Amino acid sequence: MIGQIESYDPDTQAGVVRSEGKFFEFHIDDWVADVPPDPDDDVIFDANETSASNIRLVGAYLEPPKAVKYKYVAAVLALFLGFTGAHRFYLGHYKLGLAQLAVTAATVGYGALWGFIDAVLLFTGHINKDAKGRPLK
Repeated sequence: MIGQIESYDPDTQAGVVRSEGKFFEFHIDDWVADVPPDPDDDVIFDANETSASNIRLVGAYLEPPKAVKYKYVAAVLALFLGFTGAHRFYLGHYKLGLAQLAVTAATVGYGALWGFIDAVLLFTGHINKDAKGRPLK
């Protein structure tokens, strides 16, 4: 069957899979993957009455996304070139970078404040993913 992980408790190593409006319990021994289950992971499994076995992740969920962009590079770009939106371009947010550049041009430089705020958000970890949803290094 195809379903989704509804919940998983690492302490008890037990969880629940939801499929077609039904719920199936499982133990980590029934899990067939190198990474632990996360809620909302799509899975394929064998169903019994109330339990799931031979639970396998579907496709892209086999590996968590790997970080490719650096948080501190983006933060320094935001601090020194934030008025141009350079840090947004670096992170892949092209439309937001253009908007930041337009705000700076329209406000005769006051858009630089936006870059400073983004630098603070990057340094504190509130902006922590690039445009593709990958974590920052």
